[in-house]
Amino acid sequence: MVFSVEEFYHLYSRGVDKRVVFNDYSDYERFKVLMFLCNQDKPIIMREAHKDSLFDTEMRGDPLVAIGAWCLMPNHFHILAKEIKEGGISKYMRKIMTGYSMYFNRKNERTGSLFESAFKSQHIDTDEYLRHISAYIHLNPLSLQFPEWKKGVVDVKGSTDFINHYEHSSFLDYKEGSKRGERNILMLNKFPVYHSSFDEVVTDYQNWIDIINERNEDTKASPMYT
Repeated sequence: MVFSVEEFYHLYSRGVDKRVVFNDYSDYERFKVLMFLCNQDKPIIMREAHKDSLFDTEMRGDPLVAIGAWCLMPNHFHILAKEIKEGGISKYMRKIMTGYSMYFNRKNERTGSLFESAFKSQHIDTDEYLRHISAYIHLNPLSLQFPEWKKGVVDVKGSTDFINHYEHSSFLDYKEGSKRGERNILMLNKFPVYHSSFDEVVTDYQNWIDIINERNEDTKASPMYT
């Protein structure tokens, strides 16, 4: 796909042969740090990155892309991105996936490809699609607790309670006053504002689940990984 500056894209990839790519907490943390540090023209050297400045925007160069939402699952990941520099998405994703694959292979004494492809992408070409893609991304972890949720068999309150405690997505960083370092992965000022508060975000997600319950069918984003 040819990416265009100022356009929005859903980026995702899965482990080769559907294998798990995040085995433990440190794996998730490494990928999060890479999502932040790789978003710059400068090369990065992980051994020179200090723990207390891993998400420090002052320590990073000019960003390649703007991130609006993300989620890490045991065998895949999702990123909502806006290209803000020509060639930014391709360069950003190459740096992340190469860096993480090298880390994972070294840690697990393995060789070969870790992900099934460089990455896949969907152009977000309507405002409605953009409004709801963050819901799809943030609700992905429901598959871990409620495997049948997309078939309309999940309690709405229980589902939002679950994702409210899932650490490996940007959902928690939508909260006003979030102090997580991971919040700096996001550049929400580069995206349209659809909600005036976090409560409105939660209500919107609950409505999204209600629609699935009512229709009992896949959503537009359903061909992505679950």
